[in-house]
Amino acid sequence: MKAITERDIRASFVNCSKGEAKRLGLPKDLDDQPWDDLDFLGWRDPGAPERTYLVVERDDRLTGVALRVTSGGGRGFTSRSMCSLCLTTRTGGGVALMSARRTGEAGRLGNTVGQYLCNDLDCSLYLRGRKESMSGGDLEETLPLEGKIARLHANLDAFLTKISA
Repeated sequence: MKAITERDIRASFVNCSKGEAKRLGLPKDLDDQPWDDLDFLGWRDPGAPERTYLVVERDDRLTGVALRVTSGGGRGFTSRSMCSLCLTTRTGGGVALMSARRTGEAGRLGNTVGQYLCNDLDCSLYLRGRKESMSGGDLEETLPLEGKIARLHANLDAFLTKISA
């Protein structure tokens, strides 16, 4: 992913109002992101941790979505969950159900789409081995890195399509 600016980010959101996009908290380390290793930019709002955001290049333009972390009963440390984007297994709440308001009339009626995602939205870094999940015993794959990246993009595209359908 190429480096993006605050202005680009705020203009990219498809499932919230311009006012909401203007008020959302951006990552404090925006300039220090490992852009070459990112397939999308994802972060938690520093002022409202139940809100998360994801921005991705799609069809030669940026698409941003606002998500909410679904609060639920905490899972035990030994319980494992898998991110539906990068297929990383995590323990101790490392994966959370996040919901995004759909676009258009469906979103205005309150319809949402949910997906289990890495809590820190660092899927790109887990995929590339730049960050390790603390679960230990990750599943070994024979799929080369390029295949894993293509799968992540396909999973992300499917999720974004559900939001805007």
